[in-house]
Amino acid sequence: MPITLLLTDDEVLIRSGLSLMLSVQPDLEVVGEAGSGQEAITLTRELTPDVVLMDLNLHDGMDGIEATRQLTADDFTPDPDYTAKVLMLTGLADDENVHAALRAGASGFVLKASAPAELTTAIKCVARGNGYLAPDITRGVIASIATRPSPARPVSGILDRLTPREREILTLMAHGLNNDDIAAQLYLAMATVKTHVCRIMMRLDVHDRSQAVVVAYQNGLVTPGSQPQ
Repeated sequence: MPITLLLTDDEVLIRSGLSLMLSVQPDLEVVGEAGSGQEAITLTRELTPDVVLMDLNLHDGMDGIEATRQLTADDFTPDPDYTAKVLMLTGLADDENVHAALRAGASGFVLKASAPAELTTAIKCVARGNGYLAPDITRGVIASIATRPSPARPVSGILDRLTPREREILTLMAHGLNNDDIAAQLYLAMATVKTHVCRIMMRLDVHDRSQAVVVAYQNGLVTPGSQPQ
């Protein structure tokens, strides 16, 4: 089955261009377009897309960050099997906006100027439950996240929920290793790594890898500039 997409941007030309570009991909399907945050919320409830592409700078009463916060709220839908995954799009990203988007529940962040191949990669990563940060905006983001603990989440002691092996895997995740790299470094089967990653996200009460990495940095499991052991 193709990955279903809802496009959200308040500029019709941008939505049309994205739709045209993504619709030619055989494994992607654009099922709806929204011109505002409120419309994105309404259409997401109606269409339950796999990924919502969300413009950061919406101007019609609700910005992309607030729309994302509502889309990813626990009570967004009564369907326990559906969780909205949001990939943020912006023309220019700064650390503050990236931090706010991740805090709001976004699973990824990509620039509108990115090549089609990168956007497609980001969509597929987010659809699989992974996080994605465009390479052009990665530098500086982790340091920003590490120095801004969330007032909404009591983080003290949250890592105590993890087993030693889960802490080890979360550390490698925070250093940017994917599941293949982690399996190779720890001499584990890929299925075992995937199981650990799922349990880490469940125990930390986060939706994807990027949010798990935020928790790791906030709580000092890793620090900016450190290297995996």
